Parts: sequence; C-alpha cells; structure tokens
Amino acid sequence: MNPNYVVVVKQSIDKLLTTKFIQLVEEATWLSPIVVVLKKNGKQKICVDFRKLIKATKKNHYLLLFFDEVLNNIVGHEVYSFLNGYLRYH
Repeated sequence: MNPNYVVVVKQSIDKLLTTKFIQLVEEATWLSPIVVVLKKNGKQKICVDFRKLIKATKKNHYLLLFFDEVLNNIVGHEVYSFLNGYLRYH
C-alpha cells in the first residue's frame, strides 16, 4: 500500500470499528481489497471491492416481496413496524 494512504485507511477503519459498523475477526476465509480514491473535493476516501464477499455469500432463494405486495399485506392492521438496520433493530 502507498505509504501516503496509510493514515487515511487507519482513520477510516478506526471510525468504522468505533461505531461498531465493522468488527475485528481473527481469521477470514476471504479478504476484500481496499482502494483509496480521491473525491471531487480533493479529500481521500477508501472504497472496498466486495466481489470476493459476494462469491463467498450463500444465495437467498427466498427473495424479498415487492413493495406493493407488502402494502397489501399490512392493510387493515392497526400496528406495523419498519425496522432500522442502522440502529441494529432485529
């Protein structure tokens, strides 16, 4: 890795670890390469190539319903909830 990018990568990873968006693992069967790119405003950011992750992920045979199907299923019910993945609701 380019030594000029080490600080940017470390700051980005530390921020993701602090917010618990990612977690540390001891061993991984796959690794996703990181690339540092310049934004239009001149700042640097990291991008992750997720192709290896996609290959390692099992395919879901039960696809999500279309939005209109979901709305048809909740019509007439008094209570419904939308879950927020960012806040880690399950």
